[in-house]
Amino acid sequence: MNVLVIGSGGREHALVWKLRQSPQVERLFCAPGNAGIARQATLVPIKAADIGGLAAFAEREKIDLTVVGPEQPLVTGIVDEFRRRGLAIFGPTQYAAQLEGSKVFAKDFLTRYSVPTARFGAFTAEQEAEAVRFAESLVPPVVVKADGLAAGKGVLICGSRGEAIEGIRSMLRGGFGDAGRRVVVEEFLTGEEASIFVLTDGERFATLAPAQDHKRILDGDLGKNTGGMGAYAPAPVVTSALLTRVTREIIRPTLDGMRQDGYPYTGCLYVGLMITESGPKVLEFNCRFGDPEAQVVIPLIDADLAAVLMAVAQGRLDPATVRQHPASAVCVVMASQGYPDDYPTGREILGLDRPAVDDGVVVFHAGTKEEGGRVVTAGGRVLGVTAVGYGHDLEGTIRTAYGAVRQITFDGAYFRSDIGARALHHLTRNGR
Repeated sequence: MNVLVIGSGGREHALVWKLRQSPQVERLFCAPGNAGIARQATLVPIKAADIGGLAAFAEREKIDLTVVGPEQPLVTGIVDEFRRRGLAIFGPTQYAAQLEGSKVFAKDFLTRYSVPTARFGAFTAEQEAEAVRFAESLVPPVVVKADGLAAGKGVLICGSRGEAIEGIRSMLRGGFGDAGRRVVVEEFLTGEEASIFVLTDGERFATLAPAQDHKRILDGDLGKNTGGMGAYAPAPVVTSALLTRVTREIIRPTLDGMRQDGYPYTGCLYVGLMITESGPKVLEFNCRFGDPEAQVVIPLIDADLAAVLMAVAQGRLDPATVRQHPASAVCVVMASQGYPDDYPTGREILGLDRPAVDDGVVVFHAGTKEEGGRVVTAGGRVLGVTAVGYGHDLEGTIRTAYGAVRQITFDGAYFRSDIGARALHHLTRNGR
């Protein structure tokens, strides 16, 4: 099997790493990839947004399966184009990807199929006054979301009505470009967040280990939002009973609803949850694996990933084949100084080969490149240092991850020191 992975971050490195283990994979490519991916796949200098170029490459190299990592090419229709050319591809169609690509589409869909979510209103620029009135009817904090993709920066948590009104006006008056032409204003949900990942061929589905991300830059979930500073799985807040409820109230109605609309959802559906006192509610959908959640969820899959993703792409998934290792995984993101604002690049990374794979440690590259025989920083989130604890508990897995982090250095390296602390609190409280 010839496989092409699209993307260049830690999520894509995790996909490449797992696919490389498949005995079915003969040639493995990644476009455009990074310095870590280059050790396990042939890099292709085609950007993820170049759908035509990627499709032509897949035809020329006789690619049997393409796996899409980032959301942008999915939202702009890469799956539709590949299918038009008779190429197998893992991911949702452009219509189905609107679950992530348009907040208004997603909220309308959730309402139509009675899937639990926050109370909301959707507004255009011509409805600014109505948006303001709706925000004034909510008890702060108020959530204001740009309708389209905004590179992870399109969600504002506003501590006062005045701040919410300012955010609404900024979005609708062009402050977020095309992404803010419409806005969603919604109530703030209180509880604990979790991420559920579903592999589906449009009808059958398999859920992966529930994960929990750490979005804030500072320990204690303080400071600015980021793309994610670390993650762990399985998240103990998602009990077996809760996962059953999520499946019944959220996953099945969503997949059934997409089929009823005539656009079956295929690929990976990421359900961002808030676990409230009244039960789980949908915060957001994403149409692909999360990052850094992929770095902890994918290593826990006890199956041939290439075979599973091909089955999804061909509409013949057998959920029983998607088994999970009885283990825990922890990913600590090493970021560049200054992230999520301006940060330097070109800093040499030392110690990448020190963490031992035999100890269950894998270093997934995100913002890296090779320069003059050296691996240097090339992004805000640089590495995802991941430990998989096959033989010990979550606390031991956390210790292993941080032991590996401390063996890697680059000038200005920053990481949170409390990844997984929330899980340990849950386990201690429940006597586990």
